[in-house]
Order: sequence, then C-alpha cells, then structure tokens
Amino acid sequence: MRNVPIAEVDHVDRPVLAIGTDYPPGFVLARHRHRRAQFLYGSTGVMRVVTDDGAWTVPPQRAVLVPAGTDHEVTMEGVSTRSLYVEPASVPWFPVRCQVVEVSPLLRELLSAAVDIEPRHDRHGRDAALVELLLYELRGLVPLPLDLPLPRHEGLRVLCEEFLEQPRVHDPLARWAGRLHVSERTVNRLFRAETGMGFARWRQRACVLRSLPALARGEAVARVAADLGYGSPAAFSAAFARLLGSSPRDHRPTHAR
Repeated sequence: MRNVPIAEVDHVDRPVLAIGTDYPPGFVLARHRHRRAQFLYGSTGVMRVVTDDGAWTVPPQRAVLVPAGTDHEVTMEGVSTRSLYVEPASVPWFPVRCQVVEVSPLLRELLSAAVDIEPRHDRHGRDAALVELLLYELRGLVPLPLDLPLPRHEGLRVLCEEFLEQPRVHDPLARWAGRLHVSERTVNRLFRAETGMGFARWRQRACVLRSLPALARGEAVARVAADLGYGSPAAFSAAFARLLGSSPRDHRPTHAR
C-alpha cells in the first residue's frame, strides 16, 4: 500500500500492514498514536520523532521503533517512508520507548517488497511468508545512539525545546540558570535527574544530533560546525565521532562528499 492512512486499514486481520508514504520537506505529522507497534523506516531524508520522553533523530536508511500507544510527533525532511504497523502480540520483545535502529540491506529489500502486499493477503502464500521473514529480521535489529532524553520538568523542557531550534555548543549554563531563576548547580542537578546526563553532555549530544538533517541536505561540514558554534570543523568532527563512531562526511549525500 502506498500513501494510505493506517486508520483506513487498521481493522484488517493481519499481523503486519506495510505502507509507503512520501512527505514534502518540513512536513510535520502532528502528535498522534497508533494502536499497533510501528517500525518507521526512512529510505530518504531525515526524521525527528518527539515524545514525552525524548527526541530521536533518524538518518536516511535507518528506522525508529515506536511502541504501540505512544504519543509522538514526527518532522519529515524530504522523507519517503516504509512503515510496518505490527500487532503488539506479534512483537512481544518491542521496546517500551522509541529506539532508532540500523537496517540491513536484506531488510531494506523486504520493506520495498512489503509495501506492494495487499492488506488482506493470502495467509498461506508468498506474501504471508514474506511477512514472517520480516518479523524474523526485526528481532535482530541493532540499536543506535540517536536518542536525546528530554525532561518532563516544565520550565526545563521549554528551554530544551528552544535550544533545539537554535543549538549552540557553548551556550552557557548561566543563561539557563538565569531563565529558571535557580543556581547553575541546580540546573545541572535537574538535568541529571530528568535526563540521566549532565548539562554539558546533553548540550553536546543535542548539537551532534541536530547536525544530521543539515549534513543529509549536503551542507559542508565546516558550515555546520560554525552554525553550531564549534571553534573548528575538527572539534565538531571529534565530538561527532565520539557519539556516533563515524565522520560527519559519512552522513552527507554521496554526490556532496
């Protein structure tokens, strides 16, 4: 199925429904939830998924697992998706919160074939066998460190969301403390309690993850580094490699490298 809302077929009695959807740049799927668990794969572009717990950046040819019943918002940057909507009973191992995962070449080919399956496919034919193989492949997914915890503390959450719109790696802790009318030590303590990491680590992680859409658009590494406030492209590349284990250049389109 292609460009079909899941609500139109959710009632179909099959464990997996596959839907391919094309989105224009900057399209935002407003906050919503699904009855089924969702495997959301982007064959092109970058997605950003936000829930009450955090934000997940999904580069091209990766996917995010969205548990059933999870309220989430998705921003699409030139994305063509291949989604699997799975009955929760078929994936008892599914995580309790969103998770970005690597997608193998085999799984990509299976996803490409799956979106051409009729919703009410034969339970014992080729399409059913393809679905069984999909479910088998999903169990071996490798998680990626592309999550950014977000606090539930109202004031701190607002500041974090503002920061993500214009991230700067040297944004001073004192500014945050002033906005919240508390001490810098209190802000750090809040960050650790609400996100599991200190302010400086959260700030750098946020900057690296927010660089991915710009890199995917083909922007130069030096330009991205400067926009984030890094002193040099080398400093940005080092921070990027520490978090993701790869170079920023690896995340630019092939034609732009």
